[in-house]
Amino acid sequence: MKLMTVIGARPQFIKAATVSRVLAAQYPAAREILVHTGQHYDANMSDVFFDELDIPRPDHHLGVGGGSHGQNTGRMLEKLDALIIQEKPDWVLVYGDTDSTLAGALAAAKLHVPVAHVEAGLRFFNRRMPGEINRVLTDHVADLLFAPTRVAQHNLQKEGVVDSKIHVVGDVMYDASLYYKALARKPEWFDALGIEDFVLCTIHRAENTDDAHRMQGILSGLAESSLPVVLPLHPRTRKQLAQFRLSLPDTIRVVEPVGYLEMVWLESHCRLVVTDSGGVQKEAYFYGKPCVTLGDETEWVELVDVGVNVLVGADRKRIVAGISQVDLAEFEANGLYGRGDSVQRILERLFVRASSCAAV
Repeated sequence: MKLMTVIGARPQFIKAATVSRVLAAQYPAAREILVHTGQHYDANMSDVFFDELDIPRPDHHLGVGGGSHGQNTGRMLEKLDALIIQEKPDWVLVYGDTDSTLAGALAAAKLHVPVAHVEAGLRFFNRRMPGEINRVLTDHVADLLFAPTRVAQHNLQKEGVVDSKIHVVGDVMYDASLYYKALARKPEWFDALGIEDFVLCTIHRAENTDDAHRMQGILSGLAESSLPVVLPLHPRTRKQLAQFRLSLPDTIRVVEPVGYLEMVWLESHCRLVVTDSGGVQKEAYFYGKPCVTLGDETEWVELVDVGVNVLVGADRKRIVAGISQVDLAEFEANGLYGRGDSVQRILERLFVRASSCAAV
């Protein structure tokens, strides 16, 4: 089987690394063609992941990034269309909710190449979010939908997706957390901060970074944290802070973007996570840390339901209350996202479907 994997953003590199490792070990006869769209083109946000996660270098790098959603998706579609015709994969595998995800799914579907979507069925129920549009469209052209939770499965069923396409497999990121925790690396700069207990914060979603009022609310809330806040600053967030002329409060220690293994160390050693990242919300749970989410909704509703994640939007008072009221006691992940065998279940289903198609 020839599998084309389309990735382009930081969370996808981690998921793809986990799948690629098991694929190479358990299905040596299969060939994976790795396509990097270039959506994350900053070296600190892309290249470092391939180095430290030991991901094979991409077979193809499309060099698409930096434009609007429409520009990026259109350029990716054009290049992926030609690439799929050239490579003739049996499956195209896409992850998550980025422009790369949608472009890979649409290009394959229009060429009648089966599409498999990892992390299918997640919903914000907010169509103003680009990721929501990408997820919905990808789910409705995909042939195999790998849902991480029963909630995701039910979302797909409500939208009329046939049950035979849906497979609840757990979360690939949980598999990754189990594997990479032992390889976590303390950042070289951490000791120079002179802190022990700290809040780990990440801010990158456009609904926050592109809105001066929301960014001011977030910074004002973080300013009242009783613990120092470590903020690996996303390039887009840095750019927007300068554009809005917003200054960072003294509570925040700004550092450069970190690699995945350093991020795992920070998540494992912080007291609390404050983030607008869906992936980081889950990782906080995997490593037993409470989370305050800088958003009005989350696709990971089960974390809110069990009380380990609090939604605070970008409102100063709610952020302060969330940080001060959240239970800081560590907890054990209790199986919300599978048993750590998600990748095996995905690959088994892919190969079963590939074999049945070949037989026909």
